Amino acid sequence: MRQTAVNKLHIFMVMFLISLVMSIQSPIFTPYAAKLGASSVLIGIMLSIASFTNLTGNLIAGPLSDRFGKKVFIIISLFLSGILFIFHALVSSTMNLFVLRALNGFSLAFLVPSGLALLSGYAKNSHQQGKNMAINGILGTSASIIAPLIGGKLGATIGYANTYLIIGGSLILTAIYATSFIKETQHTVVVKGNQSNRLSFLNILQMPQLQVVFVTGFALMYIHGVIIYEVPYLTVEKGLSTATTGQLFSFMGIGTFLSLSLLFINRFNPIKRIMFGLFGMNMVVFIILQGLLSLPVSLFLVGFFFGIIMPAIATALTDSVSNNGYGRAFGVMSAIYSLGMITSSFITGVIRDFISPYFIAFTIGMLALTLIGYSRFQTKTSSPFQAPIEY
Repeated sequence: MRQTAVNKLHIFMVMFLISLVMSIQSPIFTPYAAKLGASSVLIGIMLSIASFTNLTGNLIAGPLSDRFGKKVFIIISLFLSGILFIFHALVSSTMNLFVLRALNGFSLAFLVPSGLALLSGYAKNSHQQGKNMAINGILGTSASIIAPLIGGKLGATIGYANTYLIIGGSLILTAIYATSFIKETQHTVVVKGNQSNRLSFLNILQMPQLQVVFVTGFALMYIHGVIIYEVPYLTVEKGLSTATTGQLFSFMGIGTFLSLSLLFINRFNPIKRIMFGLFGMNMVVFIILQGLLSLPVSLFLVGFFFGIIMPAIATALTDSVSNNGYGRAFGVMSAIYSLGMITSSFITGVIRDFISPYFIAFTIGMLALTLIGYSRFQTKTSSPFQAPIEY
């Protein structure tokens, strides 16, 4: 096996471990906060503040990782997050949990854009980019299938605090692994269009082809945020165990795994994949709103369309910028994701007693799809995405 393939394998392993460990907490945070006395509004604010600090960190992480390298920020972020998760186990009040959630959101902000930018450096063309992102998505989704089951089971057997101790310790061990085996490299990537050597945040935000991606990312994370909030809250409202909510999240992970396994999809135009996936996700949210299918089936379909969209977003992004701007581009994309989660968590916590959060999610998703369709129609003759993907 070539050294490049070995190095890429280590990156995949680190990204898998990060997804595995981080997903363990998905079914336990909401009931843990509620146990400490947090109301539904306060839980929404906690989720929002984490996303807000994550957004701030994303914007800082992008240019720094382009300048100083990706590996160092991955390692530092893992160590800090591990320590902060250990402190989660020691909190005695909702205020302590609020502060830790905010700090952890900032720490984790350096992880995703640095990791994705590092992985993108191992691709020589757009097809390889799509393949790498799909493989990373498959591994992350595999983690998201089993991790909620693990987290739910741990929360039900050893308690929430001890589960956070395990999460923190696991992240520290992952940081040690990354320190030993992660290596950075850069290949020349085939990019459509002429790009300047130095891209500012303003340059990235003004690129029409990326505006479509950003709109999609916001809508996607808003819908995702509603589900992340509402499903664990079933443990509070209906007295379900965290193991049950963990199983529900696993259905979503199975759907994502299935769509990511269809590697031939990466040959299709990324914008068309984005539009198809977003339309499908909107329809599933409508199904959940009307109760037309059981929740496990609905979450499976949400995961399926999520898996269609995420690699397409990454491919569209890397097709549009040169490799020395990956850090900034993924930083902006991660910030957009965080903005979607901020808005979703806060609005859901405030309105859920008066109106279904799924209705608002459906409205936002359809509005985003309309804007994307209009933008594509307006730029049909000039959009670089109209041409087939070059291999």
